[in-house]
Amino acid sequence: QVQLVESGGGSVQAGGSLRLSCAAFGYTYSTYCMGWFRQAPGKEREGVAAIDSDGSTTYADSVKGRFTISQDNAKNTLYLEMNNLKPEDTAMYYCALRWAGCVLIAGWYNHWGQGTQVTVSS
Repeated sequence: QVQLVESGGGSVQAGGSLRLSCAAFGYTYSTYCMGWFRQAPGKEREGVAAIDSDGSTTYADSVKGRFTISQDNAKNTLYLEMNNLKPEDTAMYYCALRWAGCVLIAGWYNHWGQGTQVTVSS
């Protein structure tokens, strides 16, 4: 049974930084993609960044140069380092897993965490 548990959200001022973590349990396939998505109130869930089992990364244009996705395979943990945060980054952030290559399309992911809230004030 796959389980994803996010942590690290919080409230920061614009220009600040946060680091999100996602601990993954119960997956065994060697080919996968893990991604970060976010959803603000009244908006659709959007892809932020993803990393595959080979370490290749994909980013949404809105976060390129500010966010960095990484993974620690020994700890089965996914990270999202977020710098220079903006008020428009405010959302619930979710990590997700799919058993194939990376795409930033929420509907193509098989497993989801419960989310962690990020709030950026101006």
